[in-house]
Formats: sequence, structure tokens, C-alpha cells
Amino acid sequence: MAMVLLSVIGIEWDFAISVIILSVYKRQLIDLPVGRLPIWLGGISFFCGGRLIFGPDAGSVFLSTFLIAGPALAFCINTYIKSRHDSWWIPVLAVGASLTVLDLLFLISTSSRDPGIVPRNAKPPESDEAYEVMNPSMEWVNGRASHLRLPRTKDVLVNGHVIKVKFCDTCLLYRPPRASHCSICNNCVQRFDHHCPWVGQCIGTRNYRFFYLFILTSSILCMYVHVFSWVALARHTTGILKAMGHDVLSDILIGYCFIAIWFVGGLTVFHFYLICTNQTTYENFRYRYDKKDNPYNIGLFGNLREIFFSRIVPSRNNFRAIVMSDGSIPPGSMIPNLAVDISRKEKIDIEIGTGTDSDYSLPKILRDLDYDYEEDNLKNKESGEGHAYLVHSLMMKKNLKIP
Repeated sequence: MAMVLLSVIGIEWDFAISVIILSVYKRQLIDLPVGRLPIWLGGISFFCGGRLIFGPDAGSVFLSTFLIAGPALAFCINTYIKSRHDSWWIPVLAVGASLTVLDLLFLISTSSRDPGIVPRNAKPPESDEAYEVMNPSMEWVNGRASHLRLPRTKDVLVNGHVIKVKFCDTCLLYRPPRASHCSICNNCVQRFDHHCPWVGQCIGTRNYRFFYLFILTSSILCMYVHVFSWVALARHTTGILKAMGHDVLSDILIGYCFIAIWFVGGLTVFHFYLICTNQTTYENFRYRYDKKDNPYNIGLFGNLREIFFSRIVPSRNNFRAIVMSDGSIPPGSMIPNLAVDISRKEKIDIEIGTGTDSDYSLPKILRDLDYDYEEDNLKNKESGEGHAYLVHSLMMKKNLKIP
């Protein structure tokens, strides 16, 4: 019915979409409830009042838990049955259960921690290097006409090397060295390594240590189960071949762990190489430090100390910030993400008027609006009346005849 009405009065499609986007955007700004709750509107989920932070694909943690705990539990049960007749299996059971618990703890520690998210800016930073140019995206961010455009990169000095850092259009900041914007979590992350689908979280400066301990423990657990499943067959008095026909569970565990060790073991070796050379996965594939100097390499022992024995940097965000009754946020809290996600593959960054994955531009009708005036009127009206007034004002700005 709405589509027919829009066709009759002659409003083009981009204008109709603009009305919907602006309505959702304004409601996100106005309808913030009062109380203690996570207010980060990016691609992360909160649990336990903001104490646990998961990525948008946090459901994969359950799959990873099943793939680890399932075979490990079967091995422990099989070992327990054998230990009732042979006490030699008791320490094998204890070590296997301990490795399983450690592995799951490292998995949860990796997936539920802030990986090092860089807080967003509410407006672009001021820069002496900014130059005059017509830039509609800055009009959207600042809420006023602006002709200043920031340089896309700037130089910083790291260990005597000049490093170029890029300006992030979504977070409105110059990314710190080694930081990158994750397209899945929609956040800039310090010392960004990669987004791991198995833990459902970005791997960054604050959880990389736990991530490596997770894959290392997984490798050890796979080898442990694989070896002692062979031992269980070898200890049969009838011989290995006949024992394989009776102990089917050990046969399955041998095959499962043999396949898993190639994946998780190879990943462990690769990341150990990255740690020794002080690289991230992102840097290894993008910059190829084997062909040029790595400004972050401080020697083998220095690199190992930095990852495993240095103090983890504190989080730069307060994910348990209190929202005030007027929608404001107390000082020291995080900056909310005002972007509107249209879809996973086709995102429109409302803050700047450009696409993150595709080349979208902010509709002209939204650039011409006086947003401060519209927001004041929208706040004073009920939900239905506010949206009706919004459509009415937009049509007036398009010089449309209103029946």
C-alpha cells in the first residue's frame, strides 16, 4: 500500500529509502532507555552486564566447544572404564581431563574479551593538514556545512621507522599503528591479527595471548588423545588388529584426532613463527616483512616476552556505561556507533555518507536537511506523529504537493 502511495505522489525510490533510514537513525538517537546497559551499537554482543563481549558470530563458540568437548569426553569415559580394571590409566585420565578444561577455558577467554577495540570519535579530528574541499560526508557528521577534508594517511614514527596510518571513515579517527578495521565486527582493533570464525571474535592485542594458548592446548590435546588411543589398542592381549575390531571408540578417536592435528597443529606452528618475528596474520599477508624490515621486531626473546610475559593493555572502553535520561553518556564512557547496518554485504555508513563494502553515497535529500531542527521537532512528538511529521517535512523540502 505504501509503495502504491509513493508511486502516486511521484516520490523517487531513493527519497523513500531516505525517509526510512532517517527515521531509524533518529530513533536510535532519541529512544535510549535509562539505566546500566551496553550501548555500543557496533557488531558486538554483551552478556553479564557488559562483562563479557562477544563478536557477531558468537554462536560458533558452541560449535567449537562441541568439537573439543565431545571427543575429549568420549576419551575420558573410555579411559575411566579401563582404569577400573587397570590403575595405569588413572593418571592418563587426569591429564586428559585437565587438558580439556584448560582448552575450554582458553576458548572462552579468547571469545569473551575485548580484543582491543578502539573507541570511535563522534566527529572527525581537527588537523592542521586539512584542506578546503566540498565534502558532503563531513556535513552529515558535523551537522553543519563543512569544506574540510582530512588527509587519508599520515606519518608516525615507530622504532625509528616511518609508518603510514590510515584514516578510518567509519570510526572517524586515524588508526593506531598495527590497528585495522574489522568488516565483520565493524570496529577498529588494536594490533589486529584476524577475525577467527571458530571463536567468533576478532583477535587483537588483548586476546592474542589467550588465542595462541587455545590453539596450542588444542594441538596438545589432539596429540594426547591420538597417542593414548593407539596405546589402548596396543595394550590388548589379542593384538592391535583384533583390538581395532572390538574397541571402535578408540578407532574413531584415532581418525578424528589425526585429521584435526593437521589443521590446529599447522595453525599453532604458523602463529609461533609470527610470534617469533613479531608479525600479525594481517601484516604477514599484506606487507610481507620477509622482503623488507619489520619495525616491530625486537628480537626473538623480546618478541616472546612481549606476547607471553608483558602486561595486557587495559581496555579503552567502558562497556558498562550508564545512559542518562537525556540520552547523553557520562565522561569516560565509550562513543556510540551511529552507523545503520542495512545488510551484512551492503552496508551504508550513515556517519559519513559512503559505503564500507560498496560505493554508496548519501541521498541528496538527506544532505539538504536541517537535522538539528528536525530532531527538536521529532523529540516533542509521539512516535506515530513524529514519523508523520518527518515525512511531511521531507516532502516540503522536495517541493512536493501535499494533498
